[in-house]
Amino acid sequence: MVLRDKISVITGGGGSIGLATAQLFLNEGARVLLVDRDEDRLAAAVAELAHPDVVSVAADVTRTADIQKLVQSAVERWGRIDVLFSNAGTFGAVATVEQFPEDMFDAVYAVHVRGAFLLAKYAVPHMPRGGSIVITSSIVGTRGDPGAYAYVTAKHAQVGLMRCLAKDLAPRGIRVNTIHPGPIDNGFQRAVEADLTAVMGQDATAFFDKVIPLGRHGRPAEIAEAVLYLASDRSSFTTGSLLMADGGLSA
Repeated sequence: MVLRDKISVITGGGGSIGLATAQLFLNEGARVLLVDRDEDRLAAAVAELAHPDVVSVAADVTRTADIQKLVQSAVERWGRIDVLFSNAGTFGAVATVEQFPEDMFDAVYAVHVRGAFLLAKYAVPHMPRGGSIVITSSIVGTRGDPGAYAYVTAKHAQVGLMRCLAKDLAPRGIRVNTIHPGPIDNGFQRAVEADLTAVMGQDATAFFDKVIPLGRHGRPAEIAEAVLYLASDRSSFTTGSLLMADGGLSA
């Protein structure tokens, strides 16, 4: 078990990638604090996991008080935090720059960037040497796509945040990396592809399956395996890195 007795915090825990990662972490011996702002989805995730070493906290990662609450919950229960998986995210919309809603841009950026920043800010004081921070970016964190202004910008910004953290925390023995999933077979991606289908004038799901070199969407469990690598000591000399998990789409 590569995460035996490791204390992990997973935001966006009610979504498919967060849930799959929580299940894998538990299988590998970790104790998991699962976080999501959707209380119903969070409760469903905990019920599905049905494991004595998982607890949950409903929190909005854009709010300092909520972040402080979830960090305190983990520390009071287990004394430290070994792994942060900053995975909370929202897509926003696809629109021309003239039509893109300003409030939506701000909201998406806040979840992805402010949320990851706050989680690190308040959790790092409780992380020992050997700790790991993994931030879920995206394939679009390395490229641009028309219309997805908030999401693409936020995913690029997460890479900048990761690189700052990696340099800052290396002397303390804490590693920081981003993971960059391509299209995944889950509800989040299906909603994105519904928007893109309207913009592209063709079936976006079929389009992605055609252009992904491996010929298919990824599975949440496959992303979880990549996160496990970054969270565990298997990646003990890996920090400041972008791990692409996109079926070769960015190659």
